Amino acid sequence: MTKNFDIAIIGGGLAGLTLSILLGNQGWNVVCIDRDVPDTGKDTRTTAISWGSRNLLKNAGIWPDLDDKSQCISDIAILDEDSPIQLDFKSSDINAEGFGWIIDNRDIRQSLLSHVQNHKNITHITGQSVENFNHETDTVTITLANKDKVTAKLIVGADGRKSFTRDHMGIQTWSHDYNESAVVCLINHTNPHNGLALEHFRTQGPFAVLPYTDDKNGNHRSAIVWTSPRHDVDTWMNCDEDVFNAALQTRCGDFYGDVTLAGSRAAWPLNIVKAKSYIADRFVLVAEAAHGIHPIAGQGLNMSFRDLAALAEVLEGQSDPGNPDALKKYQKMRRVDNMAMAGATHILNHLFENNLFATRALRRFGLHAVSKIPFAKRFFMKQAMGASGNLPDMIKRVV
Repeated sequence: MTKNFDIAIIGGGLAGLTLSILLGNQGWNVVCIDRDVPDTGKDTRTTAISWGSRNLLKNAGIWPDLDDKSQCISDIAILDEDSPIQLDFKSSDINAEGFGWIIDNRDIRQSLLSHVQNHKNITHITGQSVENFNHETDTVTITLANKDKVTAKLIVGADGRKSFTRDHMGIQTWSHDYNESAVVCLINHTNPHNGLALEHFRTQGPFAVLPYTDDKNGNHRSAIVWTSPRHDVDTWMNCDEDVFNAALQTRCGDFYGDVTLAGSRAAWPLNIVKAKSYIADRFVLVAEAAHGIHPIAGQGLNMSFRDLAALAEVLEGQSDPGNPDALKKYQKMRRVDNMAMAGATHILNHLFENNLFATRALRRFGLHAVSKIPFAKRFFMKQAMGASGNLPDMIKRVV
């Protein structure tokens, strides 16, 4: 028997689950199709949730589950190689509670799964991939790998950078492989981090230290995102822990005191993917199915959350979720912002990995100028918070 829904979301990652809740809260009958069986222990990464993204999670009723599991970023320090110039952002300078909050992806996923599984308007199909889409007059029929069928008036592709949904839509992409990977892990350190996020731009790639919650024994912890040339990643992933700790200590410096690895290491290849369109007849792309960027500014999931808020905003009050005018409005709201952020991170990555004298001088002049010009500094701080630009109401609205 074919099951009928208003909206089918393809992909059960953080974006797909969050969108399911947003749309379910609006009263839409939603199905979220996840090719994986839920496993909250698989993703070892942490995520920087911006001030704007926290507003979204608050409006969706999700944030109360995460509040006591998050660590506020109160200050940001930006360094360039061995330059003595340091750019400091302090949330107190703009009367903000914080720039963002660091949360374990597993905690976010566990909260989202709990909300989805207990939501009367959401059906969560797991362990099933999509085999085919068939267009009808005003619906699309989805055939799953087990040959079950579901129909929906709107298909949302939230199935990542290698999106099957996007391929079916016939949408081309622009992509670039950075030939880099991000090594991620947690560290213990003897000195408190005091809510500081450190972004150290190095020729070999950015090295970020993000403040994280103390463990149950009171040990101070931070999250590492270490961008490395791909040919070096196997070395860092497989080297002796003492060697890895020594490399971490060198990169973290003296501020954190003694630094040691806490738990396991993981590595993720880095690339950029941009879809040339986000919409087709009764289809729409969100999150990394529409855009995947370099993590240099920690904005990937935050961009995705702005997509979700914008789509929910244009669909609210519609009689038909596949209304082409609503989908066109969504694309118009999001493409410029996403392209600007993708372009900015792409340029920043190349700018800071270039060690030519003229480029180094330009970078350091830029850091010094921003630090001395109040309105420029305020602009970049607002960008870091996800509090600037043409934002959906759910991102701007403080609960």
